[in-house]
Amino acid sequence: MLIRRSLSWVATLAAAGSLALTGCAKNNEGSTAPTGSVSSVSAAQDLTALVPADIKSKGVITVGIDPTYAPNEYKNSSGKIVGFDVDLMDAIAQKLGLKTTYVESTFDNIIPGITAPTPKYDIGVSSFTDNKTREKTVDFVTYFNAGSQWASLTTKKVDPDNACGLKVAVQTGTIQDNDDVPARSKKCVAAGKPAIDKQRYSKQADATTAVILGKADAFVADSPVTAYGVKTSNGKLALAGDIYDAAPYGYPMKKGSPLVTPIQKALQALMDDGTYKQICAKWGNDAGEITQAKINDAKS
Repeated sequence: MLIRRSLSWVATLAAAGSLALTGCAKNNEGSTAPTGSVSSVSAAQDLTALVPADIKSKGVITVGIDPTYAPNEYKNSSGKIVGFDVDLMDAIAQKLGLKTTYVESTFDNIIPGITAPTPKYDIGVSSFTDNKTREKTVDFVTYFNAGSQWASLTTKKVDPDNACGLKVAVQTGTIQDNDDVPARSKKCVAAGKPAIDKQRYSKQADATTAVILGKADAFVADSPVTAYGVKTSNGKLALAGDIYDAAPYGYPMKKGSPLVTPIQKALQALMDDGTYKQICAKWGNDAGEITQAKINDAKS
């Protein structure tokens, strides 16, 4: 998920079907695993030497994740947590000679779980946008670029720049929830027009389904997630407007964590050897690729 959570269509993915809010509709998320191959990843001795002693002794990175944001992180038909973010974090861990343990959480509880006196997670992996506000409490390593995009029913034309009075669904705790839609609504009110009726859902699938059921006029999410929702809607949904406000995704870690540098260097190694590009291609996320893994690269 604050954006939550490239800018391209997504290959059809493994089933993660989510029941609609009323149980009488379903947003079909596909039934075939993504195509594309990824080279095996071997540990690099110069990088394993950088791993903090406590993590090296465990041999595991504990990852906080909210698997409700397909195709980046979600559960397949077997209940396994999968997705673009999962593949990339697994490769980073392998580069460091480590394994990953994914701990399911709600999106807005992941960063507090990282910054707690006794942290629950070493790192967060849930399509977090690296922004200046978050950088006050955690450090980020950036790995991708994404923007925001709207979608509506194919039978209903929605202009995101003229959405006053509309019901707009968002996932709780996202950039779209906290910043984007409120700012648009404020402009509506200032112009003497009705405010946007923002509808908040704990899961993105529920926000998407709300539009399919006619409970909302549109939803807005990170661009890869919106594209995925449209693609898997069986023609019920269409993109509304262009992608805007592109920003970097990043992995949050505790401020000053000794894990930051190893993660950044391992990710850069994957970018340099082509593995990162293979993972992006597997998930149809080529357009959001970046070439440099940076620490705290927020622009705003």
